[in-house]
Amino acid sequence: MQKTTKAIDSKELYQQDLAAWCSDTVAKLKASNFSEIDIDSLIEEIEGLAGRDRRELESRLEILLNHLLKRMYVDSPNDYRGGELTIREQRRQLQKLLKQSPSLRNYWMETFSELWVNALTDAREDYPDTEFPDEWR
Repeated sequence: MQKTTKAIDSKELYQQDLAAWCSDTVAKLKASNFSEIDIDSLIEEIEGLAGRDRRELESRLEILLNHLLKRMYVDSPNDYRGGELTIREQRRQLQKLLKQSPSLRNYWMETFSELWVNALTDAREDYPDTEFPDEWR
C-alpha cells in the first residue's frame, strides 16, 4: 500500500511543482529506487525534452532564414548591423543545439522546406516591395 501512496505523492508533486519532482526523481534514480519512480510522468518529460529541442531548432532556423532573406534582398543599410547580429546569434545557438543533439540534423532536413516557406512568407509580408526568390538558393 505504501508504494501506491508514494506513486500518488509523486504524481501530485509532478502536477504541483515540476522542479521539485525532477529533483525527487533524480534522487530516486541515483539511489536505484526504481519502484518509487513515477514512470508515466518520467516518460512524459523525456518525450517533452525531445519536442522542446525540435521546437527550438524550428524557431531558430526560421529566424535565421528570415534574417538572411532580409539581409540579402532588402536594401536597408541602417538595419544591416542588427540583422547580422541576429544571424550570428542564431547560427551560434543552432551549432550548440546540433552539437548537443546531432540527430536533430535529420529533423533539420525534414523541416527545412516548411521553415523556408514560413520565413519567406514573413519576409514578403514585412517588405512587400522587395522581390524575394521563390526557392532557397
